[in-house]
Amino acid sequence: MVGPKTQLLPLLLLLLFLSALSFFSYHHSSLLISVSNPNPNPKPSLNLTLHPQIPNFTFIIKVLAYNRLDSLSRCLRSLAAADYLSDPVHLHLHIDHFPLSDAADADRKLQESRRILDLVDGFEWKFGDKVVHYRTRNAGLQAQWLEAWWPSSDHEFAFVVEDDLEVSPLYYKFLKNLIVNYYYNASNSRPYIYGASLQRPRFVPGKHGNKLQLDDGTRLFLYQLVGTWGQLLFPKPWKEFRLWYDKHKAKGIKPILNGMVTTGWYKKMGEKIWTPWFIKFIHTRGYFNIYTNFLHERALSASHRDAGVNYGKTAGPDSHILDESSLDLKFWDMQPLSDLKWYDFCFREIFPERVVVSLDELGSTLDSVQKHNTVIVVSLFGAKEMVIRNLLCHLETLNLLNYVLIGPESELLFDLARRGHPVITTNRFLESVGAHKLISMKHSHVHTINEILVKVYVLQKCLQSGYSSWVVDGNMLPVSSDAFVESDHSYDIYIGKTSELFFASGLSSTRKVWDDDFISKFAMMVNSFLVKRQSISFGYVMAEILEQKKGVRVKNLDETSFGVRIDNSRVNQSLGDGKQVAFWSHDMASDLVQQRLQELGVWTVDDDFSCKAVICHQS
Repeated sequence: MVGPKTQLLPLLLLLLFLSALSFFSYHHSSLLISVSNPNPNPKPSLNLTLHPQIPNFTFIIKVLAYNRLDSLSRCLRSLAAADYLSDPVHLHLHIDHFPLSDAADADRKLQESRRILDLVDGFEWKFGDKVVHYRTRNAGLQAQWLEAWWPSSDHEFAFVVEDDLEVSPLYYKFLKNLIVNYYYNASNSRPYIYGASLQRPRFVPGKHGNKLQLDDGTRLFLYQLVGTWGQLLFPKPWKEFRLWYDKHKAKGIKPILNGMVTTGWYKKMGEKIWTPWFIKFIHTRGYFNIYTNFLHERALSASHRDAGVNYGKTAGPDSHILDESSLDLKFWDMQPLSDLKWYDFCFREIFPERVVVSLDELGSTLDSVQKHNTVIVVSLFGAKEMVIRNLLCHLETLNLLNYVLIGPESELLFDLARRGHPVITTNRFLESVGAHKLISMKHSHVHTINEILVKVYVLQKCLQSGYSSWVVDGNMLPVSSDAFVESDHSYDIYIGKTSELFFASGLSSTRKVWDDDFISKFAMMVNSFLVKRQSISFGYVMAEILEQKKGVRVKNLDETSFGVRIDNSRVNQSLGDGKQVAFWSHDMASDLVQQRLQELGVWTVDDDFSCKAVICHQS
């Protein structure tokens, strides 16, 4: 007779076998998937469940409504008609109250509000939670946006729509695909992307900016401007913005950004609108938004531009809604970020994360930045961040964009690179060219040696490419667009007497100086100075070595002839009368430098170390 325990044993063994088989099958299939797809950035599939590393994120639609019943009804119908892929999607409706000061018209406004409430109460939302927030007083458009959302986690996303918006049935499928590929794909995401706009791109906020033109093959691109007609917001940047807003609002700091059309809107409408605040924040941080370009005035969202805060009278839909019948093969193509184009507020293309660490990269970077066959090499060694930011603002104002920045690896240098400034990291660059074999890097003045060497290599590459080159330090500020224009062609090389200012013309006579052995001879001289424990600088070593060269025309420059030297004393002269630069010593305190430059009227950064203005130059 078989006991109960004996009868259960085969059944338990069978269950264990099936569990093991299931475990093996799952991991074996996962292994096959990873081996058969070696591309780290594969083309995404619409079968989004194949991304097991993606957590279950929360998607919330934030509808901002006021008193436009027909607009809200149309908006809700379009949202309900979208394909949500069986995902839970929550709907939050924020209904603003009419101003209580309008007591004379209170009965009519109460009826309008009740019709709005009847509509949302009777509206069936079968995809997730429906939450209605009906205000007790008029908040206005700014508060409607800013108070609509505080993310509960880094995996919660808000899609904000105003009540006169209409969306495509495809919008959620597209946004989910975008979130998977540009938020959760670690190799293809960036913390300085704050979301995605579904509206058709058509507006450039920088005054005198470039016309918004995109080639027919562009489906996705990055643009600094926020979109208010269907904007997906990522949680981390939005929290950062809200804290930044609180700080500036509490201190009475206004979102004034000169050179922007939106600043004019703010001066006219004040706190009725919110976008100037967000635009100022984005400019300060250097963040970007993802945009779509579907041609033929098509988009995944369309604003009907009904009469309200932004429009005195209804203007009609701005775009044609994209649906299944108008798709093309590239609709779902989520390209790597490195393949996408990036544009600033002037709709000028920038190239983020351009960090030069080799001679080949240096050559292509010099080719891309040179202007009139001239390159400006800016050394950031020893310069304070506030002074560097002010310098870059002035270079942009003067349209002197033909520069490269050199400096030691730091968070600041990489931040400048991601904002589109071309940088050379001295340590990695010198390692790639084998410079450590020329000079002992154990010397106490290693930063000075690195700075000197990288300048020599960059100058040599400029001359090999036929470019003239200016070498300046962060302790010099150009205040004229003619500051780096060669005016006297009777010399090949200029060396500043009291600063590290240096110029080498791109003429063949100058290129002969930089022969194949020049860098090794230069290094030998540096080594000899180090043995004698002499203080060295780039200008000093260059002056010494050029004295040994015959046939090269060298001129020593007296900087005071064309510039203003600032020191501890109050500035008692102006930058007129041919004065093209301001310069100072490296050991001068940065707050004192700021004070003196303010006296000269050339301090153009705010308390966030951000440019006070956006200056657009035609590309």
